[in-house]
Amino acid sequence: MSLKTNLTDLPTSTFACGPSQGHPIIRETPLSHTFFERSHRAKDISTDGLYKQATDNLRELLRVPPDYTIIFFMGGATPALDAVAWSLTKSSISGLSFGAFSKLWSKKIADCLEENVIKDFKEPSEGSLFPQSTPDYNASLVLLTPNETSTGVQIPDRYLLDAWKSKGPDTLIAWDCTSCAGGRLLPKDIYDVMVFSMQKCFGVGGGSSVIILSPKAVERIAEAKKLRRIPYSLDLSHAVEKAQSKTQTLNTPSTTNIWMFNQACKWMLDNGGLAAMDALCRQHYDYLLQWARHTDWLQPMVADEDFRSYTTLTLQITDPALDAADISKALQATGAPNLQDGIKKYSAVKTNSVRIACFPFVDITGTAQYEKLTRAVDAIVADLRANREVR
Repeated sequence: MSLKTNLTDLPTSTFACGPSQGHPIIRETPLSHTFFERSHRAKDISTDGLYKQATDNLRELLRVPPDYTIIFFMGGATPALDAVAWSLTKSSISGLSFGAFSKLWSKKIADCLEENVIKDFKEPSEGSLFPQSTPDYNASLVLLTPNETSTGVQIPDRYLLDAWKSKGPDTLIAWDCTSCAGGRLLPKDIYDVMVFSMQKCFGVGGGSSVIILSPKAVERIAEAKKLRRIPYSLDLSHAVEKAQSKTQTLNTPSTTNIWMFNQACKWMLDNGGLAAMDALCRQHYDYLLQWARHTDWLQPMVADEDFRSYTTLTLQITDPALDAADISKALQATGAPNLQDGIKKYSAVKTNSVRIACFPFVDITGTAQYEKLTRAVDAIVADLRANREVR
């Protein structure tokens, strides 16, 4: 049966019970092109549409093996990390804790597992930024954070390669790549699990994440379910089934975020792929290092270049009379919306420092935006020093 009427006589509102009709103001913005009012179960959005495109583009960009499963997960990286710990741990879990986010995964999340699960996490010694001891590579799940967002410490490629070579026959290697996925050319095919939120290198709004699972990790899910009762939202078996059979998500995602994510992946692929994004991040990083070297008040907080992130660079303030908080406040006082968060350090970092994102989209053409930033910061520091002298 066909509806014989002119399209102009049809309603323009959405009548589905969710996602529902947006306010007219929202519908007049570019959001109207992001499918935010469409069902995540619709084939032209999931199986044959946006989600399939985003999955395929990400697979190509990150060189994900064809037999690995890609899941778009609800929430940012934290619930995704929770799901990995609950759904993939057997009798033991190990890893590195060297910053706020690796500590979140290895301590706060892992500590929620049963008391009989052996937990072994290595921490840096006093005054150090990275653990000297390696994880227990025979643990059922080993947690590694290739880029620590809070401190700007990265795990070098050679360390990641050694971890893969050292892992036991029943060990899964899991990576949290939130602040480097899409910006760092990591070694290929040496992880069982990769987790990241979309809000860093891909420039997407918060609240959406990705979990990538090897066939061995998918098999582990069934084993872990026999060991513990897993909350429904953290049970990856359901998410895997939806992703593998229909390229769908378990629950209603932010389709707008997935649309933005797909646009980012397409742009990255059209502009040289991951190698080019790695080079772009390094270009931003190199400019900032040269700027720091020409000041008399900055130096890299991470002295060893192999362990220094080039996607989230942290610079230590060496002049005790300067405070990172004052620099951030001065940037905020400009009233520019993009500077309202300043370039402040992460709260858990005690060193007087500034943390600057070197992600690809901060400046896709080179370093012009960074040059404007450093000129502004140089002027702020000059004013702070002048005011100090007057006093």
